[in-house]
Amino acid sequence: MSTPDRAPHGPVVVIGPMGAGKSSVGKRVAKALGVPFTDTDRVIAREHGPIPGIFAERGEPAFRELEARAVRDAIATGGVVSVGGGAVTHADTRDAMAGARVVLLTVSPEAVAERIADSDRPLLAQGGIDAWQTILDARAATYAELAHATFDTSRRPMSHVVQDVVAWVTAQDTTTGGTP
Repeated sequence: MSTPDRAPHGPVVVIGPMGAGKSSVGKRVAKALGVPFTDTDRVIAREHGPIPGIFAERGEPAFRELEARAVRDAIATGGVVSVGGGAVTHADTRDAMAGARVVLLTVSPEAVAERIADSDRPLLAQGGIDAWQTILDARAATYAELAHATFDTSRRPMSHVVQDVVAWVTAQDTTTGGTP
């Protein structure tokens, strides 16, 4: 785990590669903090249909526009927001995260392999774990640039990762007077 000297207060945004546990961790962190939780992928699917269908019918750029709006709306609601692995590739989405505390979840290729097995994720449709690694490599610098704290989910129980994130958020609230 790494943390900076000061992180902004406000909502907590959970970023990271596919299969890192963003939705699972984010939901549990929100519950522990007693704040709302939004999974932007679920919002998009509920409002616009399955994500693989959006990619197939409208393309990735159209999906990223829908995603940017969903992220902006979720951050405005506050609480804990889990975003899709590629959300950070869109400038509007990155801009929306500017006032939030950004938590990066990382995961090793070995640990993620079984998490994404039989996935219907559009960017993994062909290539599996090799495609996952290529996508991660392309996004890694952006993840690192946006993150205020990093937690690895590879070999630790999710409950421990959640405890660590909650402790970090709570410490930030104590030192900055913020709320998620």
